[in-house]
Amino acid sequence: MKNKLICDKNNIRLDVFLVENTNFSRSFIKTMNDENLIFVNGKVEKAGYKLKQGDVVEYEEKQVETLDLTPENIPLDIVYEDDDLLVINKQVGLVVHPCNTTKSHTLVNALMYHIKNLSTINGVARPGIVHRIDKDTSGLMIVAKTDNAHKILSAQLKDKTLNREYKALIKGRLKQDFVIEGYLGRNPKNREQMALVGEQNGKYSKTIFTIDKVFDHYTLLNCKLTTGRTHQIRAHLKSINHPIVGDKLYGGEEKFLKTPGQLLFAYKIMFVHPTTSKQMEFSLDLPEYFIDIINKIS
Repeated sequence: MKNKLICDKNNIRLDVFLVENTNFSRSFIKTMNDENLIFVNGKVEKAGYKLKQGDVVEYEEKQVETLDLTPENIPLDIVYEDDDLLVINKQVGLVVHPCNTTKSHTLVNALMYHIKNLSTINGVARPGIVHRIDKDTSGLMIVAKTDNAHKILSAQLKDKTLNREYKALIKGRLKQDFVIEGYLGRNPKNREQMALVGEQNGKYSKTIFTIDKVFDHYTLLNCKLTTGRTHQIRAHLKSINHPIVGDKLYGGEEKFLKTPGQLLFAYKIMFVHPTTSKQMEFSLDLPEYFIDIINKIS
């Protein structure tokens, strides 16, 4: 059975129109489109097709694959919770959601154990997950309990009203604040890394860096994301030869400093509450393992 929508705008992308008029994420819509489940005036069109007012958009809902996810009693550090969402402090070493290499012991498994209702927009493998933090990065994350909250928070990520700030300890001494921007894509020399590449091969990224404290051989930075690309802060700092301490993938490992992961911590998050429209802000002090390293280099 097809679902039908009538376009009420001119020159709007097909995928954008569906994001605005359904509870589907853009990635889920792309999958539906790739499987020829979306039609415009009876014809299959690409996701970037520009609609005209009055166009008839029909779609067949893709059946979401089932996944055998087991709730696991993994401790959660819940900073805030209400009926729409929760803000958690993700511990270092915890993968956010199941993937090809990690089928269990993830944040999603923990959420399924502790939280009764989670949003379904990102499918069965990523219930509630609005945005991610790398396995060996710790700090604040938002989790959506309802599809409506998820949709509104995702829109805030897109329009940059959901703001995230990190602390990073990097190798080397820096003297002034700076901004790094450019197109991030897979590093052609190392496919596990992201790197600044040409516009045709990457997505635009921008990070604002301010100096917090300078040590003899290291610098503590405040990092404000303007965009949220994979490995963005890590790859940006690698691009100027000042990788994050403890970041094995990007050359920041220090043999005499034993770190549980890269010293990158999501310490602040700000957003507009999806139901109350109240401005929300949460911040945390650096974790103990991060402070221990700072004490060693001071």
